Amino acid sequence: MQTLPESQQTDISQDALALNQILNEVGKVIVGQEHMTRCLLLGLLTEGHVLLEGLPGLAKTLAVKSLASAVEADFQRIQFTPDLLPSDLIGTVIYRHETHEFTPKKGPIFSNLILADEINRAPAKVQSALLEAMAEKQVTIGETTYPLEEPFLVLATQNPIEQEGTYPLPEAQLDRFMFKVKVGYPTREDEKKIIERMGQPKVPSVNPVIKKSEILKMKKKMHSIYSDSRIEEYILRLVLCTRKDITIDSKEAELSKLKDIRSFIRIGASPRASLFLHRASRANALLDGRSFVTPDDVKKVAPEVLRHRLILNFDAEARGFDSDQVVSQLLETVTIP
Repeated sequence: MQTLPESQQTDISQDALALNQILNEVGKVIVGQEHMTRCLLLGLLTEGHVLLEGLPGLAKTLAVKSLASAVEADFQRIQFTPDLLPSDLIGTVIYRHETHEFTPKKGPIFSNLILADEINRAPAKVQSALLEAMAEKQVTIGETTYPLEEPFLVLATQNPIEQEGTYPLPEAQLDRFMFKVKVGYPTREDEKKIIERMGQPKVPSVNPVIKKSEILKMKKKMHSIYSDSRIEEYILRLVLCTRKDITIDSKEAELSKLKDIRSFIRIGASPRASLFLHRASRANALLDGRSFVTPDDVKKVAPEVLRHRLILNFDAEARGFDSDQVVSQLLETVTIP
C-alpha cells in the first residue's frame, strides 16, 4: 500500500474533522437520517449531483437547506411546477430601451447549491435546460454561454408515490445524478427526539462552519487519496457485471450466480457509474479520515450510485425484484480481487 507523507496524512485528518463538524451541525436540526446527510456531504465534496427520493415530511428539503447553511455558499431553492419555464430557471435576455441593447438577466441556477424541489413536476423543456447545467456546468442564454461558479451542485427531491402532474425523469438526466438516495421513515426513538426538539419555543438553527473555498481545496486533495489497482478492478467488475454482453473472468460458481443476476437486467450501468463509484469511494475515505480507499468504501456508496442506472426487464418486475435487490446480490457475489 502506498503511504502518504505525515504532513498530508495530518491534512486529511483535519479535513475529516471539519467535514464531521458539518455533519454535527446539520444534526442539530435533522434527527436521524445520518445516511442521507452523509450522502449530501459526499455529493458536495465531489460536486456530484444528488437525487433524494422519499415520502413527504421526511426532512429532505430541510436537510438540503441545513447543509447550505453549514457551508458559506450561495444557495437557491427552485420549486419545480408544471408551468415552470426554462427562462425561470436559467434566465433570459431583456431589451433595454434606454440603451437599445439586449442584456442578460441571470436566473436562480447561477448559485452554488441548487435545491430542485419536486424536480419531477417540471416538464421536459425545463429538464433539458437543467441538463446542460448539470452536465457541463454552464448555461446558454440567447447566443451566449456562461460558466457556473464552483462548487455547483444540484440537490433534487422527488415524491415516489404521486403520479398526477409529474413527469418521470429521463434516463439521460438520471445518469447525471451521482447518487439516488432513498429516504425512509425515522426510527421510533428518532421520531420521539423530533417531537421533543421541534416542540421547543426556540427551534435549533444551523450555523456556518466552513467556507466554500475550503470545500474546493478538499476536492483537490481527494486526488491524493490512494486507490489501489485492485480497488479499481473491483469497481470495474461491479459495473461490467451489470452488462450482459461483457465476458467476466470468474470462477464457475460465481459465473452461475452472475448469470442469474444478469437475467433480470435489461440495460446495465454506464461508464459514468465506474467514474462516480471511484470518486465517491475516495470521498468516503476522506470523510472517514483515511488516506486510502478500501473495498468497504466502494460497498458503502455502490447502492446509491447504481440503483438508478439499472433498467430491469419484465421478468424482474413480475418476480417483484427491484434494482436495490440486484445491487445487493451483486455486492454479495462479485469477489474482491
